[in-house]
Amino acid sequence: MSIVELVKQGKTVVTAEVGPPKGVDVKELLENAELMRGKIDAINVTDQQSSVMRLGSLPVCRLLVEKDLEPIFQITCRDRNRIALQSDLLGAYVLGIENVLCLTGDHVTLGDHPEAKPVFDLDSVSLLRAAKELEEGKDLSGNELKDTPSFCLGAVVSPGADPLEPQLIKLEKKVKAGAQFIQTQGVFEPEKFEIFMKAVAYLNVPILAGIIPLRSPGAARFMNSNIAGVHVPDSLIDEMEKAEKRMQKGIEIAARLINDVKSLCQGIHIMAIGMEKRVPEIIEAAGM
Repeated sequence: MSIVELVKQGKTVVTAEVGPPKGVDVKELLENAELMRGKIDAINVTDQQSSVMRLGSLPVCRLLVEKDLEPIFQITCRDRNRIALQSDLLGAYVLGIENVLCLTGDHVTLGDHPEAKPVFDLDSVSLLRAAKELEEGKDLSGNELKDTPSFCLGAVVSPGADPLEPQLIKLEKKVKAGAQFIQTQGVFEPEKFEIFMKAVAYLNVPILAGIIPLRSPGAARFMNSNIAGVHVPDSLIDEMEKAEKRMQKGIEIAARLINDVKSLCQGIHIMAIGMEKRVPEIIEAAGM
């Protein structure tokens, strides 16, 4: 079921994500996904996250479909030109994948193949437009398709960015281009998130607040230094510093943040990087 259909049912949508392996052993990934069954509504499958070469998102999405789990196909513009992007979108539809998250993608210098040639023929906005064109029966060159796909298109935003205005402008472009739901970067400051939600209310698009469970004080500081638009307050870092059981404290903080923001938006997106097995525990701790 699409994210939009779930929102229309009036429920708080919960999504999480899994990262494909560097190789072809998908056993652990599928085990982690199985643990989420009945706890979440859909599972994002990342696409060469942080520009690190891994198994592709599309085949993993199909494996989830075969397990009767709802995938969200993440597709980035970094590694494909417009021909390949359109082809993969058509492929996703044929493989039974409806939810698609359109991303520009991290630069290759961040990953394990820094000598790779980045493509960026399209960006997230033009990729959304391309997907809408396919739905209307034509490719980007105006050629007609034999039958048409149908997608539930998503995009991302950083509600904690400073300044926020460029993010708001880009988000409006994404919605106008066809985005039907939005997943945010990590939210650690509910007050700022509330300001963001008021600023984008006129767009009338479902927003899923991103929740990143903290693993350690060092991980929090790393995000502050390296992830644009994400800021972990000193108060939360201090909590992690003082905790005897830091993993449990990270889960506690994540659950608290979920309860602080869930009434402000239409859903929650849990990005439990390296903690996928803990997703059910986070949801239970939040009382969802």
